[in-house]
Amino acid sequence: MTGQTIQDPLYGSFILKEPVLLELLQSRTLQRLKNINQYGIPREFYGLPGFTRYDHCIGVMLLLRQLGAPIEEQIAGLLHDASHTAFSHLVDWVIGDRVKEDFQDKHHVFMLERYDLPALLHKHGFDFQKIIHLESFSLLEQPAPDLCADRVDSALREFHLWVAPSIVSLCVHSLVSYHHKIVFSSADAANAFARAYLTCQTQHWGHAEYVLRYELFSQILKYALQHHIITLEDFYEDDLYVMTKLHDTQDTYIHNELHYLQSRLQYRLGDEHPEYTLKKKFRHVDPLYIQDGKLHRLSKDHPEFKLFLQTHRTLNEQGIQATIIR
Repeated sequence: MTGQTIQDPLYGSFILKEPVLLELLQSRTLQRLKNINQYGIPREFYGLPGFTRYDHCIGVMLLLRQLGAPIEEQIAGLLHDASHTAFSHLVDWVIGDRVKEDFQDKHHVFMLERYDLPALLHKHGFDFQKIIHLESFSLLEQPAPDLCADRVDSALREFHLWVAPSIVSLCVHSLVSYHHKIVFSSADAANAFARAYLTCQTQHWGHAEYVLRYELFSQILKYALQHHIITLEDFYEDDLYVMTKLHDTQDTYIHNELHYLQSRLQYRLGDEHPEYTLKKKFRHVDPLYIQDGKLHRLSKDHPEFKLFLQTHRTLNEQGIQATIIR
Protein backbone atom coordinates (compact mmCIF):
# COMPACT_ATOMS: atom_id res chain seq x y z
CA MET A 1 0.00 0.00 0.00
CA THR A 2 1.58 3.30 -1.12
CA GLY A 3 1.49 6.57 0.75
CA GLN A 4 -1.29 9.13 0.58
CA THR A 5 -0.88 12.90 0.61
CA ILE A 6 -3.38 14.81 2.75
CA GLN A 7 -3.73 18.53 2.05
CA ASP A 8 -5.48 20.29 4.91
CA PRO A 9 -6.51 23.99 4.95
CA LEU A 10 -5.34 24.37 8.56
CA TYR A 11 -2.23 22.25 8.92
CA GLY A 12 -0.86 21.98 5.40
CA SER A 13 0.44 18.89 3.60
CA PHE A 14 1.13 15.50 5.20
CA ILE A 15 2.18 12.20 3.65
CA LEU A 16 0.64 9.19 5.37
CA LYS A 17 2.46 5.89 4.93
CA GLU A 18 1.26 3.84 7.91
CA PRO A 19 -0.84 0.95 6.54
CA VAL A 20 -3.33 1.14 9.42
CA LEU A 21 -4.09 4.82 8.73
CA LEU A 22 -4.37 4.24 4.99
CA GLU A 23 -6.83 1.38 5.47
CA LEU A 24 -8.86 3.30 8.04
CA LEU A 25 -9.22 6.22 5.64
CA GLN A 26 -10.81 3.91 3.07
CA SER A 27 -13.02 2.08 5.58
CA ARG A 28 -16.79 2.46 5.63
CA THR A 29 -16.40 3.70 9.19
CA LEU A 30 -14.58 6.83 8.04
CA GLN A 31 -16.20 7.24 4.63
CA ARG A 32 -19.72 7.55 6.10
CA LEU A 33 -18.54 10.61 8.04
CA LYS A 34 -18.30 12.50 4.74
CA ASN A 35 -22.11 12.69 4.84
CA ILE A 36 -22.44 13.78 8.48
CA ASN A 37 -22.38 17.51 9.11
CA GLN A 38 -20.28 18.72 12.05
CA TYR A 39 -23.00 21.16 13.14
CA GLY A 40 -25.72 18.52 13.22
CA ILE A 41 -28.08 20.00 10.64
CA PRO A 42 -27.41 19.88 6.88
CA ARG A 43 -26.08 23.22 5.66
CA GLU A 44 -29.11 24.09 3.49
CA PHE A 45 -31.22 24.17 6.68
CA TYR A 46 -28.64 25.84 8.89
CA GLY A 47 -27.15 28.80 7.06
CA LEU A 48 -23.52 28.76 8.24
CA PRO A 49 -20.57 27.49 6.21
CA GLY A 50 -19.63 24.17 7.75
CA PHE A 51 -17.58 21.02 7.46
CA THR A 52 -18.08 17.31 7.97
CA ARG A 53 -17.19 14.93 10.74
CA TYR A 54 -14.76 13.38 8.24
CA ASP A 55 -12.94 16.72 7.84
CA HIS A 56 -12.77 17.06 11.61
CA CYS A 57 -11.49 13.50 12.23
CA ILE A 58 -8.77 13.96 9.62
CA GLY A 59 -7.88 17.29 11.19
CA VAL A 60 -7.62 15.87 14.70
CA MET A 61 -5.31 13.13 13.46
CA LEU A 62 -3.12 15.65 11.61
CA LEU A 63 -2.94 17.98 14.60
CA LEU A 64 -1.88 15.08 16.82
CA ARG A 65 0.68 14.11 14.20
CA GLN A 66 2.01 17.67 14.13
CA LEU A 67 2.34 17.60 17.92
CA GLY A 68 4.31 14.35 17.86
CA ALA A 69 1.62 12.07 19.26
CA PRO A 70 2.27 8.30 19.01
CA ILE A 71 0.53 6.31 16.30
CA GLU A 72 -2.02 4.85 18.79
CA GLU A 73 -3.18 8.35 19.69
CA GLN A 74 -3.35 9.34 16.03
CA ILE A 75 -5.59 6.31 15.37
CA ALA A 76 -7.78 7.21 18.36
CA GLY A 77 -8.02 10.77 17.03
CA LEU A 78 -9.00 9.59 13.57
CA LEU A 79 -11.74 7.40 15.08
CA HIS A 80 -12.87 9.62 17.95
CA ASP A 81 -16.00 10.82 16.12
CA ALA A 82 -16.59 7.73 13.99
CA SER A 83 -19.37 6.80 16.43
CA HIS A 84 -21.52 9.80 15.55
CA THR A 85 -24.95 9.03 14.18
CA ALA A 86 -26.62 11.00 11.43
CA PHE A 87 -27.04 14.67 12.43
CA SER A 88 -24.28 14.47 15.07
CA HIS A 89 -25.35 16.02 18.40
CA LEU A 90 -28.83 16.81 17.10
CA VAL A 91 -29.67 13.18 17.90
CA ASP A 92 -29.48 14.17 21.58
CA TRP A 93 -32.42 16.51 20.96
CA VAL A 94 -34.40 13.67 19.42
CA ILE A 95 -33.70 10.59 21.55
CA GLY A 96 -30.94 11.61 23.99
CA ASP A 97 -30.07 14.23 26.58
CA ARG A 98 -29.97 17.68 24.99
CA VAL A 99 -28.10 19.21 27.94
CA LYS A 100 -25.28 16.66 28.18
CA GLU A 101 -25.19 15.84 24.43
CA ASP A 102 -23.54 12.51 25.24
CA PHE A 103 -25.39 10.00 23.02
CA GLN A 104 -22.29 9.57 20.87
CA ASP A 105 -20.04 9.01 23.90
CA LYS A 106 -22.36 6.31 25.25
CA HIS A 107 -22.46 4.51 21.89
CA HIS A 108 -18.80 4.88 20.91
CA VAL A 109 -17.85 1.22 21.38
CA PHE A 110 -21.12 -0.05 19.87
CA MET A 111 -20.65 1.99 16.68
CA LEU A 112 -17.00 1.05 16.18
CA GLU A 113 -17.78 -2.64 16.71
CA ARG A 114 -20.72 -2.33 14.32
CA TYR A 115 -18.35 -1.53 11.47
CA ASP A 116 -15.82 -4.23 12.34
CA LEU A 117 -13.05 -1.93 13.57
CA PRO A 118 -11.70 -4.47 16.10
CA ALA A 119 -10.66 -6.86 13.32
CA LEU A 120 -9.08 -4.10 11.22
CA LEU A 121 -7.01 -2.80 14.12
CA HIS A 122 -6.03 -6.31 15.23
CA LYS A 123 -4.80 -7.08 11.72
CA HIS A 124 -2.34 -4.20 12.04
CA GLY A 125 -1.25 -5.12 15.56
CA PHE A 126 -3.25 -2.55 17.55
CA ASP A 127 -5.40 -3.16 20.63
CA PHE A 128 -9.02 -2.09 20.05
CA GLN A 129 -9.66 -1.91 23.81
CA LYS A 130 -6.83 0.58 24.19
CA ILE A 131 -7.86 2.73 21.22
CA ILE A 132 -11.47 3.15 22.38
CA HIS A 133 -10.54 4.61 25.76
CA LEU A 134 -10.14 8.17 24.52
CA GLU A 135 -9.61 9.60 28.00
CA SER A 136 -6.27 7.80 28.18
CA PHE A 137 -4.89 9.97 25.36
CA SER A 138 -4.03 13.30 26.95
CA LEU A 139 -3.43 15.28 23.76
CA LEU A 140 -6.66 14.05 22.17
CA GLU A 141 -9.02 14.56 25.12
CA GLN A 142 -9.03 16.88 28.12
CA PRO A 143 -11.92 18.23 30.18
CA ALA A 144 -12.84 21.88 29.61
CA PRO A 145 -11.50 24.48 29.95
CA ASP A 146 -8.18 22.96 28.82
CA LEU A 147 -7.19 22.48 25.22
CA CYS A 148 -7.29 19.14 23.43
CA ALA A 149 -6.96 18.14 19.80
CA ASP A 150 -10.70 17.49 19.49
CA ARG A 151 -11.70 20.89 20.90
CA VAL A 152 -8.96 22.80 19.09
CA ASP A 153 -9.51 21.37 15.61
CA SER A 154 -13.28 21.86 15.52
CA ALA A 155 -12.88 25.48 16.66
CA LEU A 156 -10.06 26.27 14.23
CA ARG A 157 -12.16 24.98 11.32
CA GLU A 158 -14.95 27.32 12.30
CA PHE A 159 -12.50 30.22 12.73
CA HIS A 160 -11.17 29.47 9.24
CA LEU A 161 -14.62 29.46 7.66
CA TRP A 162 -16.19 32.56 9.16
CA VAL A 163 -15.29 33.57 12.72
CA ALA A 164 -11.67 34.76 12.58
CA PRO A 165 -9.65 33.54 9.57
CA SER A 166 -6.84 35.98 10.34
CA ILE A 167 -5.86 34.25 13.61
CA VAL A 168 -5.78 30.64 12.37
CA SER A 169 -2.12 30.64 11.33
CA LEU A 170 -1.03 32.25 14.63
CA CYS A 171 -2.97 29.65 16.62
CA VAL A 172 -1.81 26.63 14.61
CA HIS A 173 1.85 27.59 14.81
CA SER A 174 1.63 28.40 18.53
CA LEU A 175 0.27 25.03 19.63
CA VAL A 176 2.82 22.86 21.46
CA SER A 177 2.83 19.66 23.50
CA TYR A 178 3.96 20.32 27.07
CA HIS A 179 4.05 17.38 29.48
CA HIS A 180 1.52 15.55 27.27
CA LYS A 181 -0.94 18.44 27.19
CA ILE A 182 -1.70 20.97 24.45
CA VAL A 183 -0.80 24.54 25.39
CA PHE A 184 0.03 27.74 23.53
CA SER A 185 3.55 29.08 23.21
CA SER A 186 2.38 32.69 23.69
CA ALA A 187 -0.24 34.66 25.59
CA ASP A 188 -1.29 36.42 22.38
CA ALA A 189 -2.22 33.14 20.69
CA ALA A 190 -4.02 31.87 23.81
CA ASN A 191 -6.02 35.09 24.10
CA ALA A 192 -6.91 35.19 20.39
CA PHE A 193 -8.06 31.57 20.39
CA ALA A 194 -10.07 31.80 23.61
CA ARG A 195 -11.89 34.97 22.54
CA ALA A 196 -12.74 33.57 19.12
CA TYR A 197 -13.96 30.38 20.81
CA LEU A 198 -16.36 32.42 22.93
CA THR A 199 -17.50 34.24 19.81
CA CYS A 200 -18.49 30.83 18.43
CA GLN A 201 -20.35 30.12 21.66
CA THR A 202 -22.37 33.35 21.62
CA GLN A 203 -22.77 33.92 17.89
CA HIS A 204 -23.33 30.30 16.91
CA TRP A 205 -23.54 27.44 19.44
CA GLY A 206 -25.70 29.35 21.91
CA HIS A 207 -27.26 31.89 19.53
CA ALA A 208 -31.07 32.01 19.32
CA GLU A 209 -31.13 31.51 15.54
CA TYR A 210 -29.25 28.21 15.68
CA VAL A 211 -30.71 26.89 18.93
CA LEU A 212 -34.16 27.40 17.43
CA ARG A 213 -33.08 25.58 14.30
CA TYR A 214 -31.99 22.67 16.50
CA GLU A 215 -35.41 22.66 18.16
CA LEU A 216 -37.38 22.85 14.91
CA PHE A 217 -35.30 20.24 13.11
CA SER A 218 -35.51 17.88 16.08
CA GLN A 219 -39.30 18.26 15.96
CA ILE A 220 -39.26 17.16 12.32
CA LEU A 221 -37.22 14.08 13.18
CA LYS A 222 -39.43 13.20 16.15
CA TYR A 223 -42.51 13.51 13.96
CA ALA A 224 -40.90 11.34 11.27
CA LEU A 225 -40.12 8.67 13.87
CA GLN A 226 -43.63 8.75 15.31
CA HIS A 227 -45.17 8.38 11.85
CA HIS A 228 -42.78 5.58 10.79
CA ILE A 229 -41.26 7.67 7.99
CA ILE A 230 -37.83 6.94 9.48
CA THR A 231 -36.62 4.47 12.10
CA LEU A 232 -34.06 4.65 14.91
CA GLU A 233 -31.87 2.30 12.88
CA ASP A 234 -31.68 4.96 10.13
CA PHE A 235 -29.65 7.22 12.43
CA TYR A 236 -26.81 4.70 12.25
CA GLU A 237 -26.39 5.56 8.57
CA ASP A 238 -25.73 9.23 7.69
CA ASP A 239 -27.42 12.58 7.04
CA LEU A 240 -27.92 11.90 3.33
CA TYR A 241 -29.61 8.56 3.99
CA VAL A 242 -32.14 10.05 6.42
CA MET A 243 -32.71 13.21 4.37
CA THR A 244 -33.52 11.10 1.31
CA LYS A 245 -36.30 9.44 3.28
CA LEU A 246 -37.62 12.82 4.45
CA HIS A 247 -37.55 14.28 0.93
CA ASP A 248 -39.21 11.19 -0.56
CA THR A 249 -42.18 11.23 1.80
CA GLN A 250 -45.45 12.82 0.74
CA ASP A 251 -46.01 14.19 4.23
CA THR A 252 -47.04 17.88 4.01
CA TYR A 253 -45.84 18.80 7.51
CA ILE A 254 -42.30 17.59 6.83
CA HIS A 255 -42.06 19.35 3.46
CA ASN A 256 -43.43 22.60 4.85
CA GLU A 257 -41.07 22.58 7.84
CA LEU A 258 -38.02 21.78 5.72
CA HIS A 259 -38.96 24.58 3.33
CA TYR A 260 -39.34 26.98 6.25
CA LEU A 261 -35.88 26.11 7.59
CA GLN A 262 -34.30 27.02 4.25
CA SER A 263 -34.96 30.71 4.96
CA ARG A 264 -33.81 32.99 7.77
CA LEU A 265 -35.87 32.49 10.91
CA GLN A 266 -38.05 35.31 12.17
CA TYR A 267 -38.52 35.33 15.94
CA ARG A 268 -39.10 37.55 18.98
CA LEU A 269 -36.98 37.35 22.10
CA GLY A 270 -38.07 37.99 25.66
CA ASP A 271 -41.83 37.49 25.33
CA GLU A 272 -43.70 37.22 28.63
CA HIS A 273 -45.07 33.86 27.46
CA PRO A 274 -42.50 32.57 24.96
CA GLU A 275 -43.18 29.68 22.63
CA TYR A 276 -39.77 28.19 23.41
CA THR A 277 -37.49 28.30 26.44
CA LEU A 278 -34.20 26.74 25.45
CA LYS A 279 -30.58 26.49 26.52
CA LYS A 280 -27.52 24.92 24.91
CA LYS A 281 -24.47 23.50 26.63
CA PHE A 282 -21.93 26.24 27.46
CA ARG A 283 -18.66 25.63 25.64
CA HIS A 284 -15.52 27.54 26.52
CA VAL A 285 -11.77 27.31 26.90
CA ASP A 286 -9.36 28.95 29.33
CA PRO A 287 -6.03 27.92 27.80
CA LEU A 288 -2.69 27.37 29.38
CA TYR A 289 0.29 29.08 27.75
CA ILE A 290 4.04 29.14 28.27
CA GLN A 291 5.82 32.32 29.27
CA ASP A 292 9.34 32.58 30.71
CA GLY A 293 9.49 28.79 30.90
CA LYS A 294 6.39 28.54 33.11
CA LEU A 295 2.76 27.63 32.50
CA HIS A 296 0.13 30.33 32.96
CA ARG A 297 -3.67 30.16 32.92
CA LEU A 298 -5.15 32.88 30.68
CA SER A 299 -7.93 33.97 33.04
CA LYS A 300 -5.60 34.09 36.04
CA ASP A 301 -3.05 36.40 34.43
CA HIS A 302 -5.42 38.37 32.22
CA PRO A 303 -8.36 39.74 34.25
CA GLU A 304 -9.91 41.30 31.16
CA PHE A 305 -10.31 37.83 29.66
CA LYS A 306 -11.73 36.51 32.94
CA LEU A 307 -14.42 39.22 32.75
CA PHE A 308 -15.02 38.43 29.07
CA LEU A 309 -15.49 34.75 29.92
CA GLN A 310 -17.90 35.48 32.76
CA THR A 311 -19.97 37.78 30.54
CA HIS A 312 -20.43 35.04 27.96
CA ARG A 313 -21.20 32.45 30.64
CA THR A 314 -23.90 34.71 32.09
CA LEU A 315 -25.44 35.21 28.64
CA ASN A 316 -25.69 31.46 28.17
CA GLU A 317 -27.14 30.87 31.64
CA GLN A 318 -30.01 33.23 30.80
CA GLY A 319 -31.12 30.83 28.10
CA ILE A 320 -33.33 31.75 25.18
CA GLN A 321 -36.96 32.72 25.46
CA ALA A 322 -38.28 33.07 21.93
CA THR A 323 -41.44 32.99 19.84
CA ILE A 324 -41.26 32.02 16.17
CA ILE A 325 -42.89 34.47 13.76
CA ARG A 326 -44.27 32.67 10.70
